Amino acid sequence: MFKKRLLALHRILGIATGLVVFIVSITGCLWVFRDEIESLYVDHGQVQAENSEMLSATRARDIAKTVFPEKHVHGTLYGQPDEPLEVIFYELEPEFYQSVFLNPYSGEILYVKDHLSGFFAFVLKGHVRLWLPPVIGEHVVSISVLLFMFILISGLILWWPKKRTNLKQRLKFDWKASTRWKRKNFDLHSVVGFYVYSLGLVLAFTGSVMAYDWFYSSYYKGIGGEKIATFYIPNNTSEKSEEGETIPMNNLIGKLKKEDPTALSYEIHYPFADSTSIYVEVTRNEGIYYENDYRYFDQYTLEEIETDGIYGKYADANVSDKLIRMNYDIHVGAIGGLAGKIIAFLASLVVASLPVTGVLLWYGRKFKKNTKVARWQPSRAV
Repeated sequence: MFKKRLLALHRILGIATGLVVFIVSITGCLWVFRDEIESLYVDHGQVQAENSEMLSATRARDIAKTVFPEKHVHGTLYGQPDEPLEVIFYELEPEFYQSVFLNPYSGEILYVKDHLSGFFAFVLKGHVRLWLPPVIGEHVVSISVLLFMFILISGLILWWPKKRTNLKQRLKFDWKASTRWKRKNFDLHSVVGFYVYSLGLVLAFTGSVMAYDWFYSSYYKGIGGEKIATFYIPNNTSEKSEEGETIPMNNLIGKLKKEDPTALSYEIHYPFADSTSIYVEVTRNEGIYYENDYRYFDQYTLEEIETDGIYGKYADANVSDKLIRMNYDIHVGAIGGLAGKIIAFLASLVVASLPVTGVLLWYGRKFKKNTKVARWQPSRAV
């Protein structure tokens, strides 16, 4: 009786969320290899490296604001000596996300990139909100992903045989020339579903961590986290003073490059108030984010400030902090390098097949029942 009711709930939720899970899974497949695919056709540009200082943070901001004078500058990314500076503009409402790329020595505007347009922007919008308005689409996706975790767990319970002797049969395809397509479809749903169960659960779980603040906080506290479970920017430790000939922030990138010359890039974020510190994201490895250092500096003295949040120096992070910081890299498979991305791609692709085979199972059984009823129904007299 329990399994019968569980099966009914499994079917209802599967049909209700099937299309969403399919779209999210297919777009997830494509997103996994975004960097590799974009590298084939996107020219990020190079400049001639010079033995001179790069533009200061305020100078780069001022030049870029000639392109978008009314928009908020989020930060400036300093890469290698032969890479352009990227000045990033971002606003949440209405959504605006563009970058102005500059020659780091002359300040020449090289090109402008709209992060909200193009193929992968389209893919991401489908993945997180089904191309619907955010207030609707994000909730539909988030709820569907939560329900999908229950569907996976209930599917495993339904799959598990009563007798251990039948376990081996449930683990493989036993197809013959005479095997009907309905049986093959059942095996594709149940056998494939079993093998992808754990990976599908990881994808859904890490997606829910990003989708819900309460899920994020509960997970972090549940694994022993003790810090502030948000991106926390500390305030300055000194009070505002009259600015001299130089602005302290303009000396920060040079200071960091001397302290940490092996980093790939330094993204400096401009303080949004007189009381808040400057934060800099230091990238160490291409394609992964959890090992980045997040450092905070008093905007008047450049004194380094420790944060009470989980995003600080990676070397200072404990196990709980590292796990929560790894969440995105786990979600897209980047945690395992190219092999991890391939696994995430295949897992997401197989997960996309489960709603399809599940709906076919439901339709096949319903169609079969209707056929039987029609077969035994007495014909009317003419």
